[in-house]
Order: sequence, then C-alpha cells, then structure tokens
Amino acid sequence: MTEPDSPVLLATDGGVATITLNRPRAYNAFDGTMKPLLLDVLRGVAADAAVRAVVITGAGKAFSAGQDLKDHLRNVQAGAAGNTVTDFFNPMLELVTGMAKPVIAAVNGVAAGAGAGLAFACDLRVVASSAVFRTSFAQVGLSADSALSLTLPRLIGAGRALQLTLLDQPLDAATALAWGAATAVADDDAVVAEATALAAQLAAGPTTAYGWIKASFAQAANGSLTDTLAFENRAQKACFGSADHHEALSAFVEKRPPVFTGR
Repeated sequence: MTEPDSPVLLATDGGVATITLNRPRAYNAFDGTMKPLLLDVLRGVAADAAVRAVVITGAGKAFSAGQDLKDHLRNVQAGAAGNTVTDFFNPMLELVTGMAKPVIAAVNGVAAGAGAGLAFACDLRVVASSAVFRTSFAQVGLSADSALSLTLPRLIGAGRALQLTLLDQPLDAATALAWGAATAVADDDAVVAEATALAAQLAAGPTTAYGWIKASFAQAANGSLTDTLAFENRAQKACFGSADHHEALSAFVEKRPPVFTGR
C-alpha cells in the first residue's frame, strides 16, 4: 500500500495490483513528482512474482490528461523538454508493454495525450461509458509520443488513427468499442470493478503463458515470418516445461478444472 496523498497509489489483492494515478485536481496529469513514482511502482509490480495481473486507473473524473503542461513549460524554458520522453514516457511504455503479466486499463474518464497512449498500450481496456479518448498532441503543436503512433493504428487502423490524431477528434466509449480500441464498456461507477474482475480472472490463469503471448505479439509486430516462427517456437518450448502446462494436461485427463500457479 502507498500513502493516500501520494500521486500514485498501489493496492494489491489476490494477485491483482491496482495502480491509481492520484492527482484528481489536475486530471491525473503527469508532473515531475508523479513520473518517478509511477516508474518505481511499475518496476515493482513487474518484478513481483505475487502480482499476476495489473489494473491501471485514475482518481476522480479522469484517467489521465497526459503531460502536465505547466510542468512541461518549465522544462521547455530550462531546455530540458526532450528529457521527459527519454526519461519517463519511453520507460513507462516499455514497462507496461514488456511486463510478463496482463495489464488492464480501467479508463474511468478522459484519457488524453500520453494518458491515451498509456491506455492504448495496456493489453485490455475497460472503458467508462462517459469516457473519451483524445490524442491532443497536434492541438499543442506536438507529434505523438507514448507509443501512440504504434498502438493506436494497431487497434483501429492507420486511417482512423491519423484522422483522430491530425484532427484531434474525440473518441467516445461506444465508438472505441466498435472500432476495437476498447475491450468492454461499463457504467461509470462500475468500470474499476469490472476491470478488477477481469484482472482476477487473468490472475487465476496460466500467467507464464500470458507473458510469452505478450512477447510473441510484440515480436511479430516488427519481425519477419521466419523470425516470428522462431520466437513462437522458443516461447512454446518454455511453456511446454511450465508447471501450468503440466497442470492443464493433468486436469484434462482427470476431467477437472486446472489450478494455475503462474509457474
């Protein structure tokens, strides 16, 4: 657990870690205080074998408005604006996409800029019915970061992604579901509970296999067919030796549900 006034909250229960962005008055925008704390929390849950699924959400009315522009202005004036991408946004996205466990975004409100990038980088997204995604970068004269130029076209196609990003058009929850950017849409007051239930379902599953599935998909996105087949072979060999796979085989023969341990 973390202190209740911390800009990043962490709670764990039954193998599920819930990370809450906690600057509600600033719509959970990323500032100089939140950034290092969030990286530390993400590194911790990625390394914790007891954590088998992760939920990321926001406090208050927003998931995250992205970069805190007041903080960004200070960096621009100090000639250090580029450091925030190198030192924070890039490692944040690498941690979310690279950790060998499922990560679910509970998008409880607006997700803009890097906040949208964070949500799109998660493996699954449960979106509140009133939530809206905005790319926001062009609106402030910036290109896209936080892997949005990779994740958003993968989810909804390059044409739609460019349309939303160039024109800074909002993407509402219903359209996000229809276009494939949302896994599910929930009532506003149920979005975290639904995301947590989904995370609990995944946490009870073969999390070793989930990690290899994530890695295989990431490799295949930029690899040749030959490289993809080789990586899938490597992943499958690792899974063949896992306790979860052996348990699944035994359960099949014994006609019972498997009990996975993530090993």
